[in-house]
Amino acid sequence: MPIQIVEAPRLYRQIADQLRMLIRDNEFKPGSKLPTERDLAHQLGVSRPPVREALIALEVEGWIEVRKGSGVYVCDRQVERAIQPELFTEMHGPLELIRARMVVEGEIAALAARLIRKPQVERLEEAIDLMQSEADAGSTPVGADRMFHLRLASIAGNSALTSVVALLFDERDSPISARLGEHLENESGWNAAIREHRQIVDAVASHDPAKARAAMQKHMIRAHRRFTMRID
Repeated sequence: MPIQIVEAPRLYRQIADQLRMLIRDNEFKPGSKLPTERDLAHQLGVSRPPVREALIALEVEGWIEVRKGSGVYVCDRQVERAIQPELFTEMHGPLELIRARMVVEGEIAALAARLIRKPQVERLEEAIDLMQSEADAGSTPVGADRMFHLRLASIAGNSALTSVVALLFDERDSPISARLGEHLENESGWNAAIREHRQIVDAVASHDPAKARAAMQKHMIRAHRRFTMRID
């Protein structure tokens, strides 16, 4: 069966389902190397990010193995799988979450710029300093990152928005996001993210909503770019 063009919604799941079926039907044999992300995207008629998310989902399920510097290989189909694909049905893809956060948190930053006071600026800087100290110690500063974004959301003065930010942020705590982070997150990426957080604080503290919105959106665009590097 040839690869077929897929359409939204939940694009990465459709791609993963189709690739899984091709593996089951022996179109891609155990031990064989899959086409590159670029080739798969071309054959499927989609962009590369949802292909990447699909490959990571299949890796978590145990269907494929991503070998850095080599490519993506089909695993032995007889290997018992600890995670079933049905568990991912309602999960949003990591890149989809970043795009949603860009919309929501861009407006939150703009609102915060109108309301922020010096003590609140200091609390944001405190969260960034914690991110830096954790990164310097070799840890992944996800907790301090979450603290920063929730503190910024609280400054906007809308508890519903704060809850939305918490929900979107915490959805990244998934097997797919964790595995993507293993492949792509590194010290230089986190240091770049920390610099972007400082730029957000500077923009919000200037009481310029347009500047604050742009700083947050720029951070999310760059985060998206860091997560769209090739894994193969």
